[in-house]
Amino acid sequence: MKRNRSRTQQIRRLLLIWTVLLTGCAQALEVEEARHLLLRTGFGATPEEVEALLPLDRQSAVDRLLSGMRSQPVQPPPAGMDEAWPDRRTLRKLTQEERKALRRKRREQGMALKEWWYREMLVTPSPLTERMTLFWHGHFTSSLRKVRQPALMYDQNLLFRRHALGNFAELLHAVARDPAMILYLDNQTNRAGHPNENFARELLELFTLGEGNYREQDVREAARAFTGWKADRRQRRFRFVRRQHDSGMKHFLGHSGRFDGDDIIDILLQQPQTARHLVSRLWRQFIVTPPDAATLAELADDFRKDWELKPLVRKILLSDAFWARDNRGSDIKPPVVLIVGTLRLLQLEPQKLRLLVRVGRQLGQDLFDPPNVKGWPRGTEWIDSNSLLARQTFMARLLRGNRRMGLAAGPALSRLAIRYDLQTLSRMLLAEPPVNGPSRTSGSETVAALLRDLSWQLM
Repeated sequence: MKRNRSRTQQIRRLLLIWTVLLTGCAQALEVEEARHLLLRTGFGATPEEVEALLPLDRQSAVDRLLSGMRSQPVQPPPAGMDEAWPDRRTLRKLTQEERKALRRKRREQGMALKEWWYREMLVTPSPLTERMTLFWHGHFTSSLRKVRQPALMYDQNLLFRRHALGNFAELLHAVARDPAMILYLDNQTNRAGHPNENFARELLELFTLGEGNYREQDVREAARAFTGWKADRRQRRFRFVRRQHDSGMKHFLGHSGRFDGDDIIDILLQQPQTARHLVSRLWRQFIVTPPDAATLAELADDFRKDWELKPLVRKILLSDAFWARDNRGSDIKPPVVLIVGTLRLLQLEPQKLRLLVRVGRQLGQDLFDPPNVKGWPRGTEWIDSNSLLARQTFMARLLRGNRRMGLAAGPALSRLAIRYDLQTLSRMLLAEPPVNGPSRTSGSETVAALLRDLSWQLM
């Protein structure tokens, strides 16, 4: 009897030790966690993509996404990206009709460029690459409407993609030499004796320090440092015109010297506020609520040591704040995320991608054409009575099949209905329980109801 009792106690002790070991080990992701990670770092997820992450713990899942980052697009360049921009002499000789034809051609190339990016987002094996490229497009804003040369905007997109989670210092120096940026912020007219302050102001206010963290004198001195920094439209490259550069003494953020643009950027990279500003922007990309002061200071101090983006984003994605229940379903999907995410879920690729461009524009996000230097809005700013109706109209048309787009959603809806029950699909697809619960527990119409629900608009 005593022997049996002793054996029972040993078994219980072993079970307790095993339980402690299991508790101490990293736990596999829950469905809601996998869906949350894929949505905040991409465009949402198919149930199959959610299932693929379920055996992993948080760290392994995040590392898998980061290791899959790409530096080049999947798709070949859109048409016209290899055509040279006419020189001034050629432009002056054009007749009025030839000028109109050139403008039409540039508009078509611009539309092809926007279609190209939609297709890239639809087929990419690394949605995080596209989300980060989109983030930098909103941070270092340029617009096709002003630049007017689609090839330069394409080059800028490739620049953001190469540095998407690379080194911020290298990206910042490259952006200052980017022809599209130079043209968009008028540094093309910035010359000694007649400085243009547009680029210098946005460099300080939007790209590095943030509003209120510099003086007007700093803007003026920075503008002088960037005089002579030009864009060669025809060669699609940076050009330094020495005779237009102001080589005099400058006084910037407490430093004095005969600074050029690179010197100004290096001084900005020495500022703790630059790191805090970038960390805050990247944190907001993945987490709605701002970081507390201690977390912000710790992340910014580490970031400023080497300016490497991937370790910073990894820390943000592994933070308790990212995985907190309050951070799920607390943001509004940007139009592009809604459009691309729905199409990826349903495994649909439109034959006429320009219709997606028009839908995105109608919903407030026109790729390569942000509304102003501050980029696109965020969160609840995406939604008003008109845009919400437009979103719901897009979803309704897409789900019942859109002949103009060459889309039929029915087969994908049926496939999902056959493979998953309603409760499982709700957990995999929606950041919050459906506002209007479907009346049935299965069937393609029930799946469609989940995607028409307001919760599908949340992330």
